[in-house]
Amino acid sequence: MPELNQEEVKHVRRAVLRLNGQAWGISFGLLCGLGLLLATLVLVARGGENVGQHLGLLAAYFPGYRVTVLGGFLGFVYGFVLGYILGRVIGSVYNRVVGLGG
Repeated sequence: MPELNQEEVKHVRRAVLRLNGQAWGISFGLLCGLGLLLATLVLVARGGENVGQHLGLLAAYFPGYRVTVLGGFLGFVYGFVLGYILGRVIGSVYNRVVGLGG
């Protein structure tokens, strides 16, 4: 097996350390979206006099969101979009930091 020169090692290291921003965006989006959907559905299933009064405060940031089954699916969309953006930002910042190191 041939030895790698310094430049080839540098390219391999950069490729290995680089994050896929789209994959991070999708995974964070699914995590946030499914988390909000699950939390909403659990509160709806539990029922009670004042269902999800604290979670319902998200309506101030997510127009149309309510602690209902339909609101849970709308919350999934909002959570996915917000999580996707967060994941892309994390991937982008990480890749820039790695790029500065070598």
